[in-house]
Amino acid sequence: MKKTSFSFKKDKYKTVRGSHSRLLNIYCRKCENIIAIYQKDGPGNLRRMYMDRIFNPEELTGLQSLNIKDVPILKCKKCNEILGTPYIYPKEKRKAFRLYQDAVIKKIRKLNE
Repeated sequence: MKKTSFSFKKDKYKTVRGSHSRLLNIYCRKCENIIAIYQKDGPGNLRRMYMDRIFNPEELTGLQSLNIKDVPILKCKKCNEILGTPYIYPKEKRKAFRLYQDAVIKKIRKLNE
């Protein structure tokens, strides 16, 4: 992916999680191809990826505006490994991808990398 500058999304979800955010590069565990650039808010493991927190690539941004039935499963473009399924996180009623255990690798990214 080309060098791009991002700024953190600041909303009620970030505030609820203690305002601690980091930008992550998400990679396929099988082939190590980059899947997405994602803003992780709060502590803990990455179990789901909220659709409104995905910055890149273009085909994964804006999926939160689609009906959940129309959102495709999350899979690697390179090796076609299935990484997660779309669902609505019940606690917050937010659209997200439920990630399969050990399907992705995450690495912290600098804001303007």
